[in-house]
Amino acid sequence: TMGGLMILCGIIGSSLLWANLSSIYVWVVLLVTLGFGSIGFYDDYLKVTKQSHLGFSGKARLGLEFVIAGIAAWVIMHNGQAPFSSSLTFPFAKEFLINLGWFFIPFSCFVIVGAGNAVNLTDGLDGLAIVPIMIAAASFGVIAYLSGNAVFAEYLQIHFVPGTGELAVVLGAVIGAGLGFLWFNAPPAAIFMGDTGSLALGGLIGTVAVATKHEIVLVIVGGLFVVEILSVIIQVGYFKMTGKRVFLMAPIHHHFEKLGWTESQVVIRFWIIAVILALVGLSTLKLR
Repeated sequence: TMGGLMILCGIIGSSLLWANLSSIYVWVVLLVTLGFGSIGFYDDYLKVTKQSHLGFSGKARLGLEFVIAGIAAWVIMHNGQAPFSSSLTFPFAKEFLINLGWFFIPFSCFVIVGAGNAVNLTDGLDGLAIVPIMIAAASFGVIAYLSGNAVFAEYLQIHFVPGTGELAVVLGAVIGAGLGFLWFNAPPAAIFMGDTGSLALGGLIGTVAVATKHEIVLVIVGGLFVVEILSVIIQVGYFKMTGKRVFLMAPIHHHFEKLGWTESQVVIRFWIIAVILALVGLSTLKLR
């Protein structure tokens, strides 16, 4: 149940070997990956040893995630040039910026922690989470490379963030490690990434989005994960208010299973949606 260790070892090992370690962004992303992965590992460990689906205290887990994300956000904000380093950019609007000031840190924490937990909730069926993660990694690999290259950034009229180009190496490692994991996670799965892998991968993608100033594009590219976590929030909130359910079961992939879709149908159709969303997200690079 802790196959995510295999993914983390592949990502961290490859990044240390091939990435330019003079880039602070590489270290920040690896910090979040390792930190979130450690939280997930402890959670998985408790579930296995206690033979229970209950692991780490939810509040303690979220608290630690926000601390790690807060450190990452602080480093990212202070590594860039003010006021751009604390600004929010928008797809399709090249010159439109909102300077968040110190609110950039809680906003970034929300993005990073939200991404980690959204992927965690999506990881409910064999192969369901890892392929969309690889698709998102490929998309943000392109975004990171272009954002970190002054020539391409000027041509595409996107914001140039020096040093983020090296994140393409880290994201390439995500794809490679993901493919190795998928070999064993393909239905019927022999191993699972557990919270170790899902939290770490989601946090990684969220941190890259913050570093490259493409947080809103993450909502598009990672739209599948957004819908998954929103389905849980809506289900829980609506049930507390009315005692009734909006979905047959949450997260939403289980809702479609209850409607009669087979596991393979849910997984493959969600993969297709992930590809479409990634293409829409990448189109924002040119359509400005």
